[in-house]
Amino acid sequence: MDARSIAATAANGGFLTGADEIEYTYRQEDFSYDGEVYKNRVTDCFGKAEESFPLKYGPNIADWPEMPRLPKNLLMKVAAVINDPVTTTDELIPSGETSSYRSNPLRLAEFTLSRKRPDYVANAKAIHAEELARREGEMPTDYQEAVRLTETKGEVGIGSVIYAVKPGDGSAREQAASCQRVLGGVANLAGEYATKRYRSNLINWGMLPYLYDNAVPLEVGDIIVVQNASNVLHEGKCQAKLVRAGRVTEITLTMDKLTEEEKAIVQAGCLINRNKERKGL
Repeated sequence: MDARSIAATAANGGFLTGADEIEYTYRQEDFSYDGEVYKNRVTDCFGKAEESFPLKYGPNIADWPEMPRLPKNLLMKVAAVINDPVTTTDELIPSGETSSYRSNPLRLAEFTLSRKRPDYVANAKAIHAEELARREGEMPTDYQEAVRLTETKGEVGIGSVIYAVKPGDGSAREQAASCQRVLGGVANLAGEYATKRYRSNLINWGMLPYLYDNAVPLEVGDIIVVQNASNVLHEGKCQAKLVRAGRVTEITLTMDKLTEEEKAIVQAGCLINRNKERKGL
């Protein structure tokens, strides 16, 4: 009816006219499709890949950084604490001014929590730098102390974590999780997750969706040691150790049930890694 009203308006010299306000006789016109116009305007590369040609990226397109596998033991440092009743995905990663950076993961991540916790990015970057130093054999002193105090044995990995009462409300944008991950995030601690989609996005980016009742209120800079980190994937509960100012407090972290595939994704480090495993890459 919209199309007919537009046609009626055009036929009536541009004066707004309803389709039922004009007399006309319908006549079927002869029609034949000419595909040459389409062929001349569109490049069809299907089945004609030139694999020897390098893929050229535009100036604002960047690869995803490497996502490490889940280590045996996690040393998680708190980078942000959000005690608001609800934290939306738009607060986790704003829309609008950030949209043009969605093809550049690291540049987009610069806006993470910028409206809610402006110091988060700097905190997360500093923690990630500590993990890079650990990989080079230079374990930062406060983590050495945490390992000693908690008697943690074997492989460790350092990563940032946020605590929020109820994160992930609103849109389903996966960047709310991926931006934390590319900054070195390894988990969220939450009283509950606002949406199943946000929790699924955390899992797909290799981040542990812990539940924590904040019985011991967390502070930025706290180190949470999770020994045998993969156990919680199967058991749904673990006793972690909170290290603050040389003192150790035991806290309980839980996790809602994961599917076998979700467990494999978290173990692999992210869905990208999991797909590479499937392909034998």
